[in-house]
Amino acid sequence: MAANKYMENTQSKKQSRLRFDWILVAILVLALFLYGWQIWKAGSANAFYTAAIKSMTESFHNFWYGSFDPAGYITVDKPPVALWFMAISAKIFGVHGWSVVLPSVLFGVGSVYLMYRIIQPYFGKNAARLSALALTLTPIVVADSRTNNMDATLVFFLMLALYFLEKAIGSRKIWSLLISFALIGIAFNVKMLQAFMILPAMYLFYWLAANETWKRKISKLVFATVSLLVFTLAYPISVDMTSASSRPYVGGSETNSLLELAFGYNGSERLLGQTTGTGGTFGAGMNSKTQKKGGGMPGSGSKQPTGTKHNGKSMTPPGGKNMKGQPNGGKKGGPGKMGAGGGGGGAFNIGTAGPFRLFQSALGPEVSWLLPFALFGLIGGLVYFRDRRKRWFNLTTKQKQLILWTGWLVPVYGFFSIASFFHPYYMIMLAPPIAALFGTGVSALVGLFRNNLRTNWKFYLLPAAIIATAALQSWYVYSYYPWLTWIILIAAIVFSIGMAILPRGKAFQTLLVGGMLSIMAAPAWWSLTPTIAAESAMIPTAGPSLLTSSSSGMPGGGGGMGNNSVNTKLLNYVEKNQGSAKYLFATSDSTTAAPYIIKTGKAVMAMGGFNGTDPAITLTQFKKLVKDGNLKYFYYSGKSGNTKIINWIKKHATKVKTSLYQSSNSTSSQPGMASPGTTSSTKSTKGKAPTGKTTSGKAPAAGKGRPSGKPGSKPSMSRKSKMKPNKTTSKTPSKSTHKSSQGQGNMQGPGGMGSTGVLYDLSSIYK
Repeated sequence: MAANKYMENTQSKKQSRLRFDWILVAILVLALFLYGWQIWKAGSANAFYTAAIKSMTESFHNFWYGSFDPAGYITVDKPPVALWFMAISAKIFGVHGWSVVLPSVLFGVGSVYLMYRIIQPYFGKNAARLSALALTLTPIVVADSRTNNMDATLVFFLMLALYFLEKAIGSRKIWSLLISFALIGIAFNVKMLQAFMILPAMYLFYWLAANETWKRKISKLVFATVSLLVFTLAYPISVDMTSASSRPYVGGSETNSLLELAFGYNGSERLLGQTTGTGGTFGAGMNSKTQKKGGGMPGSGSKQPTGTKHNGKSMTPPGGKNMKGQPNGGKKGGPGKMGAGGGGGGAFNIGTAGPFRLFQSALGPEVSWLLPFALFGLIGGLVYFRDRRKRWFNLTTKQKQLILWTGWLVPVYGFFSIASFFHPYYMIMLAPPIAALFGTGVSALVGLFRNNLRTNWKFYLLPAAIIATAALQSWYVYSYYPWLTWIILIAAIVFSIGMAILPRGKAFQTLLVGGMLSIMAAPAWWSLTPTIAAESAMIPTAGPSLLTSSSSGMPGGGGGMGNNSVNTKLLNYVEKNQGSAKYLFATSDSTTAAPYIIKTGKAVMAMGGFNGTDPAITLTQFKKLVKDGNLKYFYYSGKSGNTKIINWIKKHATKVKTSLYQSSNSTSSQPGMASPGTTSSTKSTKGKAPTGKTTSGKAPAAGKGRPSGKPGSKPSMSRKSKMKPNKTTSKTPSKSTHKSSQGQGNMQGPGGMGSTGVLYDLSSIYK
């Protein structure tokens, strides 16, 4: 009888697992729509990574190291794990905008599913559904999941690690625990130290939740830590131990070391400020005010008018917007319109450091819509889920679950409150804990509301959470939709008062649904904007500005930076004259090189990596490439670079006649994407080359057409140096008219293949 009963219970559990939650299915379909719709219009997405993906499909050597270029000269400035998935997709389907974005879409949907699976066993289906829905409708989650950046992949692996951690506690099997911490090691090789931000929560949660002796807990956690270290360090150490001549240079590092990249550029500099790769320091003052003054950009310290260029980059974001994201001469500023791309702070505006930074207009519209409710929900949950028969420090299972998500939220919140160097789209790291505390918080606050009288403070937590959340959202939406501000506030207040009057029965349920809708509508609309705008940018954002910035210069509505266009005339010239040279041409930075790698699949040397300042090659090595006939052309785009090499080129190389690779009616196209409608033409005035004779081998006058720095200086900028803007890059860009079949223009100008760069012929030097 006992055996039969056991079999029946086992069978019933299996049947319950097989049952579909159709509401969950609807949420997953919604996520798939938001993340995946119109990704076939992604163009080149983040061209920096797309170029690497193109190169990685060329050989296993490039695939393993995450090489930016087909020749295996330099890597991207991140580990390659996320790119591996994208390269596999591109190998199967071909290199298209949608194929390189597809893994991020699937990882984004997978994170939503994992959210449900983690919450449901402890808090029930309704809390799990609400948590999954909140994650789905977090604007920056949508924007990130529509790009080939690493962030959606990172969050998926972090969520998967928590899923196995829960299994380890439930089953008491060490293998699940080892897998959980191994996944954090894999996540480290997605985006380095950012993955470690949830480790404190994992250690604390396992210690509190595991029903084992303290000795067994310690022994298991020791093994888990070993698993973490093995999967964290195996790849970086293997790269660093490989001879530098047998692998690409590690992009973004100063010493050609992946570990140095992890703890330097992608580690301490994120907290303290960027001192490498830009020629200056990207400090904590990177807010809207310093941007407007020009003081927040790397290396800047003086006031610059809107539209000037700095270090080869235009201070005016694409689409003719100032640093607050407003069209020049536009109507009004405000919380919702700060930054290019619309709705957040743009590529560099990260607000003012402090405890309320994540509520500010620079970052808040990306992720913080439901944060007030989540905080109220955390307080209510700790109260509601406690066991009154025991002392307060005897935590229940549900309270321990809340501590897990709080342990994720607090360190991440604290880091981004004080950190000096990051982009607003990194806010996706806050989305899972906010979503989890929102979903569980609804369950807790509703319970407190029903179980307490009006004389008890716990009764008012639910309406206070709704009204506080609505107040913050009203501020966010005011710049775009003043009328919506009042609708959100009035609806939240009316539904809250109605619930207080009718705290029981179907009327309460209807009012509760209305209250939830009043605080979900605005973030839902913000989340929909990247999908409507077909956004898939280098710097992803969400917000209504995307719907009016289709001419911002990036595929999918903007929010990015860099150049995605190809100068067809220049390309034809260098291809025709490349001969047996290994490289099609060389240039200072990856932004200039990327479109040509994507378009042709040929090796283009980004001499100094992403920003042009990596010390990846010496003058002696460069001379040897030229002498051996492996490099015939160098394109000087005006961006920072290795001053020794650039000055040597200007002194000894011959300038190619501008008429051979530039024209007043040049055609620029999206680089090599097979998706329809990704080609655009650009009409521009004929640009002027930097000051200097166009045919002689003499170097131009100092400060005219040469990067800052003295001849003979070190090939890379020192960590404490400050790069001053070049005189040649302080002029207003030439006016251009953009036409596109999709209304998606291409950004011409500094750092790109517009009409202002200079092409040098190196082949005559050693003749």
